[in-house]
Amino acid sequence: MNPNSNRLVVLALLVASLGLLIPGLLAPVLTIRGVLTKDGVAQVAPQMLDKGLSPETIAALKSMMNPGMVALIAATGGDLKKMIVDKLTPELTRALQGSVDNLEVYHQERSILGSVRNLYDVGSWIPATLILLFSVIVPFTKGGLVAWAVYMPDALKRQRTLNFVEMIAKWSMADVFVVALFIAYLAAQATQSATASGPPLVAFAATFGPGFYWFTAYCLFSLASQQFTARLARQVTAG
Repeated sequence: MNPNSNRLVVLALLVASLGLLIPGLLAPVLTIRGVLTKDGVAQVAPQMLDKGLSPETIAALKSMMNPGMVALIAATGGDLKKMIVDKLTPELTRALQGSVDNLEVYHQERSILGSVRNLYDVGSWIPATLILLFSVIVPFTKGGLVAWAVYMPDALKRQRTLNFVEMIAKWSMADVFVVALFIAYLAAQATQSATASGPPLVAFAATFGPGFYWFTAYCLFSLASQQFTARLARQVTAG
């Protein structure tokens, strides 16, 4: 292949890599959805009712009741609040269970860039910077340097530039990125299982979004074409 053909092939491979990378950075990589569970609602319904009946509420209820009945409850040592909770809990539980089916209470979609922004917002500067550096800055820097190298007239400078590109490529965080997403996926899936204290109130389900597949395709394509691209770039000579 002549130098111009080599340049065109290198640039075509770089454009293809960027075509995979950009959607991988912008599209959602992970979607987490939380749905209320019937068993969880049944477990917390008595607690919700008990917490919701404040002393002021009990006093208001007493004012609406027959004074004789209130006096009888007090004389027999009865607890009006407990009586109300015991009486209403079965009906409240049935009503809540009938209304929570597929009721979504949490929905979160995150792209790589969105995750970086969120990490900065919550003060997690170190992981945000690492993801930004190795998942965003390094890929674009690699592409820019290779494109610059193929037009360098000085073979020695071109060789040094390509050696630097290969060096920073070794610090790719693609494997760490995939592991981190997988851990987040498993953590969300694990919340669906019942624990020792009872069933979860909210069942979480995590699914990979299109951004995950775009970024994975970029990683595989970049790894597959890296050596080929570097070899072609080294073969370029001054025209």
